[in-house]
Amino acid sequence: MASSDPFSLTDKTALITGGGTGIGLGIAQCMIQAGARVILTGRREDVLREAVAQLGEQAVYRVLDLDEQAALPEAVQDMEKHYGPLDILVNNAGIHLKKYAQETSDAEFLRVIQTNVLSAFSLTRECARGMIARQRGSIIFISSMAALFGIDRVVAYSTAKTALTGMVHTLMTEYSPHHVRVNAIAPGWIESAMFLNAVNADPERKQRIVNRIAMPGFGRPEDIGHAAVFLSSEAGRYITGVVLPVDGGGAMNF
Repeated sequence: MASSDPFSLTDKTALITGGGTGIGLGIAQCMIQAGARVILTGRREDVLREAVAQLGEQAVYRVLDLDEQAALPEAVQDMEKHYGPLDILVNNAGIHLKKYAQETSDAEFLRVIQTNVLSAFSLTRECARGMIARQRGSIIFISSMAALFGIDRVVAYSTAKTALTGMVHTLMTEYSPHHVRVNAIAPGWIESAMFLNAVNADPERKQRIVNRIAMPGFGRPEDIGHAAVFLSSEAGRYITGVVLPVDGGGAMNF
């Protein structure tokens, strides 16, 4: 029986890539709180196993290397066979590269594009087959503030995240007539062990970030998670093709 709560994800199954830590784990926690079952994917089984133990019985995991694109069609079919139709896909997995442009090799640039853009597209295409056939679904890409304004030393990463905007817009035109919505979330500066270690080691950069954010403090993974729940729920049924900043006003603050 469907929930009367428009924000509920009861009876929905969500596939979250890179879901073992950080923002991906925060999204998984929020979706479970909203009633969804979640499938986490990633390369490191120990990380996934620990995340699932933390999340409880509504979570399972599959070890999956998205760069092995030839294996993705079978992987999606197998997951739907075991866990049922995929209602939600969150393309969260990605890699970062912090280097000046003049020091970034072609191979490094291509690797970031491969994982953050091409692999995300390949998985989306495979998951969308079933969604289109069932005439329902929500697809979310995790973008970045690096796609919205200039940040030094992230030329490959910002190019990849900017490319996702074009992908969202095009897929929206093709998938929305089938009741499959496609959106992106652009997180601001979100607290994680990796982020805090990085900014605490560079006080000047940390202060620049703090000055940029309009609201007090950094964001938390659940801030992204709640936005993903909204975009995947009936409450967001008429929203498609958007890139939603969740950044405490960082993109607009002067």
